[in-house]
Amino acid sequence: MTERIASIVAMLPACRVFADIGCDHGYMTQYMLRHGLCERAYLSDISAKSLEKAKKLLAEEIAAGRCIPIVADGLEGLPEPCDFVLIAGMGGEEIVSILEKFPLPPHFLLQPMKNSEKVRRYLVSAGARIERDFTFSEANRYYDAILGAAMGGSDYSERELKYGRDNLSGKSVPFLMQMREELAKTQARLAENLGPSSREKLGRRMREYEEIIHEVEGIIRND
Repeated sequence: MTERIASIVAMLPACRVFADIGCDHGYMTQYMLRHGLCERAYLSDISAKSLEKAKKLLAEEIAAGRCIPIVADGLEGLPEPCDFVLIAGMGGEEIVSILEKFPLPPHFLLQPMKNSEKVRRYLVSAGARIERDFTFSEANRYYDAILGAAMGGSDYSERELKYGRDNLSGKSVPFLMQMREELAKTQARLAENLGPSSREKLGRRMREYEEIIHEVEGIIRND
């Protein structure tokens, strides 16, 4: 199990019916079933070839009727409502395209590989409650995790939509590391021979990163 997968499964709560959308190898569904965190689970992937890997891993659970594999696009094909839905390892735009076709699941964990801001904006506009929203890391790569529920609503500022609420409140050291790296990249770009408009844009971005780093460092230092 990779660090990324370990970080994700650590956030999965107990539920009655679990669905892993875009399940790939099926490791997260295996964790839920073998730790007794759900009664039944659905493995869903748009790729029949990818689903075969998960079916092999969970052959015992499938034979016992505790795990049902489905070749489907997103939430399509699920034969019953699921208490908790996991969508991990996809781009943010792809996650939004999956969610907007159906009512939001009662509870969910989303792990976009990019464009997390678009996921947050969609959830807020759909009236979802975002319960946790933070950055974690694996092998010098950074990932966002968004845990929430369909009902309850979230009042997010523009800055929180862009960077994640928990990150800005100092609850993610990986986020601070990511901001430092982004600042260094931006400073390196400013050393290049750029036009005035590009330099102005990068300058604004650099100042934003510096401000966030200063604020988050202060929160972590005083916590």
